[in-house]
Amino acid sequence: MTPDNEVRFRACLDDVAAYKPGRPPARTDGRPTYKLSSNENPYPPLPGVLAAATEAAAQMNRYPDMGCVELLEALSARFGVPVSDLAVGTGSVALLYHLLQATVSEGDEVVYAWRSFEAYPIAVQLTGATSVQVPLTADARHDFKAMEAAITERTKVVLVCTPNNPTGPVVRRNELLAFLDVVPSNVLVVVDEAYREFVRETEVVDGVELYRERPNVLVLRTFSKAYGLAGFRVGYAIGHPEVVGAIRKCALPFGVSYVAQAAAIASLAVEEELLERVDALVVERARVVGALRAAGWDVPESETNFVWLELGDDTVKFAEAVQAEGVSVRPFPGDGVRVTIGESEANDLFLGVARAWRQ
Repeated sequence: MTPDNEVRFRACLDDVAAYKPGRPPARTDGRPTYKLSSNENPYPPLPGVLAAATEAAAQMNRYPDMGCVELLEALSARFGVPVSDLAVGTGSVALLYHLLQATVSEGDEVVYAWRSFEAYPIAVQLTGATSVQVPLTADARHDFKAMEAAITERTKVVLVCTPNNPTGPVVRRNELLAFLDVVPSNVLVVVDEAYREFVRETEVVDGVELYRERPNVLVLRTFSKAYGLAGFRVGYAIGHPEVVGAIRKCALPFGVSYVAQAAAIASLAVEEELLERVDALVVERARVVGALRAAGWDVPESETNFVWLELGDDTVKFAEAVQAEGVSVRPFPGDGVRVTIGESEANDLFLGVARAWRQ
């Protein structure tokens, strides 16, 4: 029995594990260090984006526009969707939290592939709902037949991460369409496309296209990855008004700062230049994947800004070996490591360890 003088917490917190961010590299010998553990864009801000953020910072004594009106209008113009179908938040993960808060509670179920984005089980558990994790296929892809079988009358939401974090493969349009055809219309399907700009697969699903056709589809995207605004935390959701309206009701007031809004708007204005940087990262991704496969690694097809190495029980040892070279990667103990495509110098240090590991 809990003593009367002790604070009591919700039972669902008992099994919630804290989110683990990518660790920064550590080295004491004076040589450069590199962080490949957080899927950050290695390029510095473009001058115009930096100038917009700097100008906005001069108004830090004022609250930001809670409605994010100018940013929503810019996104509306960019995607050809009404403002009523858009919501913004402190990263796409915040929008996911708000959505689950609005849709599920104890007794409900949320279905998603596993392993996938590690925030999913945390976000679900905090609502009191139950996670239904469906194992990936042998080639690290979503198993839609198994996900279909996992849907019950208690299922309220299905999460589809494409490309999948941390393994990298993308969901193809035909397989998701076939899945949507059998998902009950009252089950919301969230298409999480945080890495959409890095995709080069021609048969890829486009969540925005599906949202236009399906009232039970919601799309999540972010400015953190391709646009290089990870430090400002701004993401957006595209969905039908009733879904977006529920998200907005659960959002924290003034969550997206004025600086973040200004930087996001400026980024949309120079999108072509920013996406040239994405093209360069895609080329570097191909180089890294090619080198890993030449060294004997079985690397899943990555359509993101990272690669996945399945290592099982050797995961932590491998991460420590890379760390010894001044490069941090993201270990998932017992499963594998996720390695961001960063500066070529960092990638080469990682590849050196990966080649030696296979000898």
